[in-house]
Amino acid sequence: MAHINLLPWREWERERRKKQFLGNLAATFLLGVLVVLGGGWYLDARVENQNARNAFLQKEIQVLDEKIAEISELKKKREELLARIRVILELQTNRPIIVRVFDELVRTLSPGVHFTNLQMQANVLTLDGAAESNNRISSLMRNLDASDLFASPNLKSIKEDPENEHYGAQASVFNLTFIQTNPNAPEGEAETGAPTAAGAEAAAQTQPKAGTEVR
Repeated sequence: MAHINLLPWREWERERRKKQFLGNLAATFLLGVLVVLGGGWYLDARVENQNARNAFLQKEIQVLDEKIAEISELKKKREELLARIRVILELQTNRPIIVRVFDELVRTLSPGVHFTNLQMQANVLTLDGAAESNNRISSLMRNLDASDLFASPNLKSIKEDPENEHYGAQASVFNLTFIQTNPNAPEGEAETGAPTAAGAEAAAQTQPKAGTEVR
């Protein structure tokens, strides 16, 4: 009888286990709340960090767009300057050519011939004039063909002008075309962009009478 435990140990054990279970449950709940709060804080931090990166990227993209626009504007200005330089160089190159054209026209002018109208379109010249006779026109065409600056003379029309005040009853009026060539180019090679003789004839027939005109 001395070794019999009459205390309510089963109830105590049951109460202890219940308290232990409730403690573990509370600890698990608190741990879950902490995990959820920590996860939410971590995700919020990542979102804020990503938003900050996105804002930085947007700012840098805007800066790059401004630089690209500036570069495009600089390229446009560069093209405009290059175009002006090309025009200036072309004018400087062509300036002595016009003087040479008129000088060569005087050199090729035959006696008994005078010009009434001269038009120049690109490198094709159209000439109207009056002559004492047809032989004078032939002499003019030979002079043009022998010139270093002109080539491919082509007589477009000729008709008698008996009432001409300069040359009398044997006079004729004529219209011819010829090409301005580059005397510095290799033999047989016309100036860059110059048409061939057939092309010049077609150009003279189709192009409007515009350009340099001398009366």
